[in-house]
Amino acid sequence: MAELITTTADDAAQLQHDLERALDGGPALGLGMLGEQPSEVEDGTAVVIGTSGSTGIPKRVVLSAEALRAGAEATANRIGSGRWLLALPAGYVAGLQVLVRSIVSGTTPVVLDGGFSPRVFAEATLPMIGAEPLFTSLVPAQISTLLDAADDTAVLAALQAYAAILVGGQALPQPVRDRAAELGVRLVRTYGSTETSGGCVYDGIPLDTVAARIVDGQLQIAGPMLADGYLEDPDLTARTFTRDEHGIRWYRTGDLGIVEDGVVRVHGRADNVIVSGGINISLDRVERIVRGIPGLTSAVVVGVDDERWGEASVIVAVRGEALRRSDSEQLERARAAVAHEIGKPARPARLILVDELATLSSGKPDREAIRRVVADVR
Repeated sequence: MAELITTTADDAAQLQHDLERALDGGPALGLGMLGEQPSEVEDGTAVVIGTSGSTGIPKRVVLSAEALRAGAEATANRIGSGRWLLALPAGYVAGLQVLVRSIVSGTTPVVLDGGFSPRVFAEATLPMIGAEPLFTSLVPAQISTLLDAADDTAVLAALQAYAAILVGGQALPQPVRDRAAELGVRLVRTYGSTETSGGCVYDGIPLDTVAARIVDGQLQIAGPMLADGYLEDPDLTARTFTRDEHGIRWYRTGDLGIVEDGVVRVHGRADNVIVSGGINISLDRVERIVRGIPGLTSAVVVGVDDERWGEASVIVAVRGEALRRSDSEQLERARAAVAHEIGKPARPARLILVDELATLSSGKPDREAIRRVVADVR
């Protein structure tokens, strides 16, 4: 058994030092852990990450040193090695992997000083420009904020300085991707989770050591970067990780999708579905369409109870993002787009504007909190 030390990610330099020891067989680190925790874990464990994700269901994911290194090495094989900027919380797997990649490449990451903003991002990036390629990992809300500020020459220069900006955590709206391409900003869309040691599918293509398949409509992932399971929860581990007839271990992602000609396309969570008028509707699919509309690129779509249909979808967007159109006009544009792509029964019922969207520490929308806000609006 190995010692488990519960820590915080507040001091990135100290965390990187502790992480180096953990990767070399030292005490394992517990990040984001709440309540009483065991003092020991299985040998080989490097990190245990406590996460509730956007669904609010708490989990404690056990990651081995082998899994974390495998994820970092597969990333380097795909996009190259260099120096990293840490712009995400290090207690979130995407932020943690920035530290692991830095350790594996023998470099020291630059850590954003203070809260995230275009100015802070530029000030941290520009002094890094040199002989080594630059990399960072962001969530869509961050890249949208930076692109909106790209009229500032320093911000644009900082964005263009990166050999690759990994963007994950949620779907990246097409208008954001198009804007980045126009400005010469090199984005790489990533798919993964804490259970896969972070991103393991880049721009739809699995990393070299990763396999993907569809079983009963749901995506499964195999590879050396898979988590060992969930701490002290063998039942959840057994439901989530399985072995096939060849002994290959697969992670059941819970995401709907297809794998076609080696390309992975994710359609959304299998459990993020409402039944409206007797018809199953994927809220992720509705949200993806809504985010293709200018002014709604950061909107979130949630399900609510509906007296007539049983359940209905609602668009929640930040006030001021509706450009010059009225709320009703934006809603009708969204309803028309969804009806065209999916069908009339999937049309959102309402558009609610808020001052800001609740987010998790990872930068993802806090869907449970957003649902509660919607439920309070009559």
